[in-house]
Formats: sequence, structure tokens, C-alpha cells
Amino acid sequence: MKKIILLILVIAPFLAFTQNIPMTFHNGSFVSIYLSIPGVMNPNLSPKSNSGVSLDAGQIVYFFPKGKKGKKEILFTVSPTWKKDTILHIDEIVKTRKKSLGY
Repeated sequence: MKKIILLILVIAPFLAFTQNIPMTFHNGSFVSIYLSIPGVMNPNLSPKSNSGVSLDAGQIVYFFPKGKKGKKEILFTVSPTWKKDTILHIDEIVKTRKKSLGY
């Protein structure tokens, strides 16, 4: 019994990051946005489009601030506090992130 409780205490912190969260990526701009989601996919968000995706909490999403052939940068990390079916305005997040990176 003690071994089971110890095992639960050791594993519990990692279980918070296995939560799968369905969300929508919205691209409200007139240009395509290239993303990289390791282990999941490398989506190309078409202009004025929505894309449904389910990601685990802790998943890192990258973008290419200088286009598809450029260096990738972290766009965001999925938070375990995000609500199911959240709509993320990726074009706005990219714009803010580019500014913070000095692009």
C-alpha cells in the first residue's frame, strides 16, 4: 500500500501535463501562418480560416517569424488552465510574439 501511495505522489505532478485540450486556431489575417507542433503536426493555417486541434497541456507550439524557411521560435506553450474549446487568434498571437522578439 505504501508503494502505491508513493508511486501516485511521484507520478501525480506529471499527470497535470497529460490533459488533452481541444481548441480552435483562428487565422484572421490575409496571409498563411506556418506552425510546428512537435509530435503532432506542422500545420499551415490558411488566410481567414479555422483549424481544430487537441493538444496536451505543456505542448510547445512554434512559428516561423521570417517565413517557412526561417528559424522557428516558440509561439506559446499550452497551459493546463486553458478551457476546452478555446479559440486562439493565432494571427494576433504571432503579431504580439514577433514584436516581443524584435522582428
